[in-house]
Amino acid sequence: MANSKSLIAYFSRKGKNYVGGGIVNLPIGNTEIIANKIKELTRSDIFQIKTVKSYPKDYTETTDVAREEQRRNARPELTDGVDEMDSYDVIYLGYPNWYGTMPMAVFTFLGSNDFSGKTIIPYCTHEGSGMGSSERDIKKLCPTARLLPGLAIRGGSVNTVDKDIANWLRSVT
Repeated sequence: MANSKSLIAYFSRKGKNYVGGGIVNLPIGNTEIIANKIKELTRSDIFQIKTVKSYPKDYTETTDVAREEQRRNARPELTDGVDEMDSYDVIYLGYPNWYGTMPMAVFTFLGSNDFSGKTIIPYCTHEGSGMGSSERDIKKLCPTARLLPGLAIRGGSVNTVDKDIANWLRSVT
């Protein structure tokens, strides 16, 4: 993928989150931490996927909203889109694993853009669920994109996985 222009598009939630068996207050969401590590290694542009309607500050309330969005197959409205999406060849797509897949805001992002001919390289943060069905879901939403193997990172270890990220990036690029 030499000479290709890349973008890191990610959804992340700071605040009260489930990490390592308990609720902790994260000043920066785990997925955002990984997005910034990938940016350092790849020099990619970066875009945060944000919803118009914020998720509740309370962790349990957020999980209730997330579960209901998934049940309804909702597509939450996003605050903005990527300028000049056509100029990107490679998309590093980051998200937390919510109920076995991506948050529905990521479904909105994928459905709002044309990924034909682009390479999508997913990564997710989780607390035991790994990638879940997210890679299969990405393939369904973006059938004409090239999907490379994703990286699942346990949220509680985001500050100690630099070598894992570098090795994964070398294996997929």
